[in-house]
Amino acid sequence: DVQLQASGGGLVQAGASLRLACATSGFFFDDYVIGWFRQAPGKEREGVSAISVGDGNTYYADSVKGRFTISSDNAKGAVYLQMDSLKPEDTAVYYCAGRRSSGISMNAKAYDYWGQGTLVTVSS
Repeated sequence: DVQLQASGGGLVQAGASLRLACATSGFFFDDYVIGWFRQAPGKEREGVSAISVGDGNTYYADSVKGRFTISSDNAKGAVYLQMDSLKPEDTAVYYCAGRRSSGISMNAKAYDYWGQGTLVTVSS
């Protein structure tokens, strides 16, 4: 079975850092795009960042560009989201998702597999 498991959320103050991890299993990691999405209370789910594992291409939403860094550990089948200079508006439940690679997409409907969310709360 394909599984994705997100972890690493927590409560931090503005300006702090967190690293989220997405552990995957059940599929050939190099063939996939792994994306990070977030959903704040009362808001729609939005794409944050994604990485095409096979070729290393990455994407960042404008709201996180320069603050967040996505990376993958192909040996472990894991993707990480390093979040620096966190802001209160980054508060959300963060999800990782996987899609068979045909290029990076930040359309949630393009992703076939989802992990459970991990809550990130940034206080001001």
